[in-house]
Amino acid sequence: MGHLVAKDLYTRLGEKIDHLSMRVPNNEAFYALLKEVFTHDEAELVAAMPYALSSFRKVQQTTGIEETRLRQLLDIVCDKGLVIDIKIKGEYHYMPSPMVIGIFEFTMMRTGPDTRSKRWAELFNQYLSGDDSLYAANFKDGQQVSVMRTLVHKESLAPEVFAEILDYEKAEAIIEQAHQYSIGICSCRHEKHHTGEKTCKVPLDGCTSFDSGASYLIHHGLARPSSKSEMLEILARSKEMGLVLNADNVQRHVSFMCHCCSDCCNCLRGISQFGYANTVVTSNFMAEIIDEECPGCGACEKACPINAIEAIPIKHPTTKKKKQFRVDSSICIGCGVCALKCKIKGSLRMVKRPQRVLYPETTIQRVIAQSLERGTLPYQIFSHPQSKTHEYMRAVLGAFLNLPVVKKTLMSAVLESRFFSNLCIKMESRGFSV
Repeated sequence: MGHLVAKDLYTRLGEKIDHLSMRVPNNEAFYALLKEVFTHDEAELVAAMPYALSSFRKVQQTTGIEETRLRQLLDIVCDKGLVIDIKIKGEYHYMPSPMVIGIFEFTMMRTGPDTRSKRWAELFNQYLSGDDSLYAANFKDGQQVSVMRTLVHKESLAPEVFAEILDYEKAEAIIEQAHQYSIGICSCRHEKHHTGEKTCKVPLDGCTSFDSGASYLIHHGLARPSSKSEMLEILARSKEMGLVLNADNVQRHVSFMCHCCSDCCNCLRGISQFGYANTVVTSNFMAEIIDEECPGCGACEKACPINAIEAIPIKHPTTKKKKQFRVDSSICIGCGVCALKCKIKGSLRMVKRPQRVLYPETTIQRVIAQSLERGTLPYQIFSHPQSKTHEYMRAVLGAFLNLPVVKKTLMSAVLESRFFSNLCIKMESRGFSV
């Protein structure tokens, strides 16, 4: 693997990450971030390895790195979370980490004497919050698929309504069905702690993961083992503190659940600060205020984590009530936090959305859907970065998939869990790589 001039190397690395499941605009802030997080050797490895999940043998063939040296490098970048390793049929497969969920989270979850958390936080903050470029690249064209979906707080629902929702929509059911648990530092909260923007009283230890997600984080020292009882305690804490529950955007094998606050969560900021409503996929519910019952206290407005509730002055009030409150249904994520904090029972309720929200069934389907929306699916299918044949096929397939009618048709199919069934099977058996 040839050595490149540093600037060219990190530019190439940025382009590699930009062609994964989440787009990442390559600007000065991103370049500075990559230089801080990746050493030169780590950058060379990730820039040269396949785009998709691949066996050690395929990574070695693609990068040309000697076996012993490659294993050493992979151990390092996997422990840093810069490369994701997944065991398939007893053998580890590797893929570059996307920005989210990946480089940002795993970097800011690291602890220990050798970490540079404050510097990392400053650089991530500059890139994620300096402007809306990252959010625009992923959501400005109406993209619907995000890595996270909101779970409604069960206490905000009438008992008969809660009984109708599916297990993957219930936080308690997700916890009960898991077999392994972990808890780590919330990356967003850790970042805001070091940049002085954390105003909430929520503890840093708020990243809860399950099964494969927990196993990965524990294996690499990014989280500690936990228990079902501790998960339920954290869930109760989130209810008490009015936090938003955001989970892995899949129906089966949910791997994480975030407990998000409005001042720290970058995904919620994507809505409240930058106006991209789809940075989090909504629950199947939305808030509705009953004017006749509402006392006008404003508790719901204060509680809403994304500013979806607006106070409207009453011009000629005939009672002590001076304001009416309205829910912006175009951005309400259906978390139920407002209903938890409502002081008058019956004046605010969570109602079903007119049209049911569809979630990808598996992680593979989510990755396919994300990549299709963002124009990077050809890189997952033809994943060799140096192959001229793969380069040509990426161009041909990309041109076809970017036709509006094709993309619209295929997106409809993937969200109904019927999209490219043969492709899903092949990607499962070969680790995303063809």
